[in-house]
Amino acid sequence: MQVQSAYSSGLQGLQSAQQGLAQATTSVATPDQQKPAVANASTQDTVTLSSRAVDQTDTTAALVSATQSSNQAQASTRVIEEASETVGSLIDIEV
Repeated sequence: MQVQSAYSSGLQGLQSAQQGLAQATTSVATPDQQKPAVANASTQDTVTLSSRAVDQTDTTAALVSATQSSNQAQASTRVIEEASETVGSLIDIEV
């Protein structure tokens, strides 16, 4: 079994966070799709309201995903910093 170094784990986490943030921001920034026209006015109002709810849910989910990616990036950065401090401490002890 191969164990990854803390640096590679932290870097992998940062890359994953960057990809997740890019996807989330694209989802938020993408303009709404054209909704199909409905013949009945009352049905059209219902479809419009439900479409707004779905759009809002999609936007909310994308913003939550962006926040998760940001937290993942912060945690990965902390892993890299701790690994650097640990290696620095080991070098100081050995010298």
